[in-house]
Amino acid sequence: MGKIHDLIADRFRDQSFDIAKQDYKFMRIKKAKEEVMKRYPNVEFIDMGIGEPDLAADEKVVEVLCKEAGKLENRLYADNGISEFQQAAADYLYKVFGVSNLNPYDEILHGIGAKSILAMLPLCFINPGDITLIPLPSYPIISTHTKYLGGVVYGIPLTKANNFYPDFSNIPSIILYRSKLLYINYPNNPTGQVATEDFYKRIIEFAHKNNLVVVADSTYAAIVFDDEKPLSFLSVDGAKDVGIEIHTLSKAFNMTGWRIAFAAGNSEIISILSTVKANSDSGQFRAIQKAGAYALNHPEISSSNCKRYSRRFDLLITALREVGFTIDKPKATFYCYLSIPKGTENGVVFKSAEDFSLYLLSHAQICTVPWNTPEPYVRLSVTFEAKDKEDEERIIHLFKERLLKLKLVFS
Repeated sequence: MGKIHDLIADRFRDQSFDIAKQDYKFMRIKKAKEEVMKRYPNVEFIDMGIGEPDLAADEKVVEVLCKEAGKLENRLYADNGISEFQQAAADYLYKVFGVSNLNPYDEILHGIGAKSILAMLPLCFINPGDITLIPLPSYPIISTHTKYLGGVVYGIPLTKANNFYPDFSNIPSIILYRSKLLYINYPNNPTGQVATEDFYKRIIEFAHKNNLVVVADSTYAAIVFDDEKPLSFLSVDGAKDVGIEIHTLSKAFNMTGWRIAFAAGNSEIISILSTVKANSDSGQFRAIQKAGAYALNHPEISSSNCKRYSRRFDLLITALREVGFTIDKPKATFYCYLSIPKGTENGVVFKSAEDFSLYLLSHAQICTVPWNTPEPYVRLSVTFEAKDKEDEERIIHLFKERLLKLKLVFS
């Protein structure tokens, strides 16, 4: 180690801050995936672990970007956003979710992806010793940055017994007393569970009672199927008094690498977030914001994606049931949360979700994402690459045939 190592901030001596290293099982899965692909170069790999859309952004969105990218006025810093994107975000929330009480200039703020917004929020509220309440499992960014600041993260398990909703009844009063942020994520990654109006009302009541700021990560809010209706946290009375909601164009509009999102809600939260943001970045490229505004003004783009994901889920759920899994079609997101089997007929026993995920990789060339906390599940994504409907059917048939050959045992 050189002299520089001794000067690095103490927070980085805690390896949990490194998302790439914080959970060894993910590193093992990644390494195993690479090894399997090398071992079977001529075998078609079925990747259901990827959590991002398989298609490019809508061609008209791309056309707007190309048109705007060369304009002289778009070379300027965007700072905390352009009014065109803010207004489009407000219109989108009204058209899709029925949220009608937002001021686009005081209550909406763009971000360079939802990840950057989530990373900045603890800077707005967390002092050393303060607590952030998070569901388990959950996206790790807000936890990481709470820890950066000397804060503490308290996990609330999402279990099947509680329908993958957080149970607040067992949180010690000393924890609640020190808590400032409550992070929720519905429709939920990885469980696929959706929020209800009654659930959001209970969240608002809980936040009022315990003086909490609610951060509603609504990344998948527009990705719903069948009879499920898109629901916004902000559409429920009182939500804006206690928190904000984050939307991103990454998932619903196939714009993952574009890095464009927005936070909406309580004006005080938006104001302090704006201050942090102004001291952290200079805003997303104006041309991307204008392309994003076009996308938000055309929610039928995401509706088309929902139809494709729903069709794939119909195929996938049928296949899983035929193999022996007990599972219902998710109402939202492009994820399927699958309880692991006991083992196989030839004596293999799966002691963890990681065991099962690695077994699928090595014996069936299928990639999934494992979770052991709070229960052993694997997540499957229907964003696998497929040329068309016929190709989707072919891939799911291949998926089923490979699982059947494993002779899985469920009890």
